[in-house]
Amino acid sequence: MKILIVEDERELAESIQSYLHTNDIVCEMAFNIQTALDKIAQYEYDCVLLDLMLPDGNGFEILAELKKQDKTEGVIIISAKETLESRIEGFNLGADDYLTKPFHLSELLVRIQALIRRKKFKGNNMVSYHEIQIDILSKTVKVNTKLIDLTKKEIDLLLYLIGNENKVLSKSAIAEHLSGDMADMLDNHDFVYAHIKNLKRKLSDAKSGDYIKTVYGLGYKWQND
Repeated sequence: MKILIVEDERELAESIQSYLHTNDIVCEMAFNIQTALDKIAQYEYDCVLLDLMLPDGNGFEILAELKKQDKTEGVIIISAKETLESRIEGFNLGADDYLTKPFHLSELLVRIQALIRRKKFKGNNMVSYHEIQIDILSKTVKVNTKLIDLTKKEIDLLLYLIGNENKVLSKSAIAEHLSGDMADMLDNHDFVYAHIKNLKRKLSDAKSGDYIKTVYGLGYKWQND
């Protein structure tokens, strides 16, 4: 899961990043509108945490741009300024949730997880794909009711592939999902191949179907033949 935190209070942004990181969520930060727009144009995110009061304008500008570009990121507004008008405007522009500062980080995590479940997996904590069952909350995976040993990265990759069924995902897109913008600093994305190879092997050993397809020259996709 990859999150963009758009927040000019650096201490708060870093606190959110640290807390979410301990819950296996990759976080990137933007402290103003322009940086946020640049990141949104370049990368894809599962969720955007959006402050409204930013040094170079109003966070609603980012919401409007997401809507204009038909982007699918979930958006949770986090703002100290809450009025009925701001909530209505935010929801009209496509926000999914609104959380008023100050808030507990544990509540923020629950809202992020609920938003991802609604958008990707129809609100379910259990994701089932034929013989595969994934418990999102406990981060466990079963194949034919038998528990298999996957790393947290492999579970994240599995959910990412299933959530984008029949869509070709480039190695760079997978790298960004697993590692955030740190992926840009790597000489290559060979670690993606390693994760894909290990995940395929573990699923195959558990007698799962062969759903991970290599699209030569493009990337990978999850497909049920």
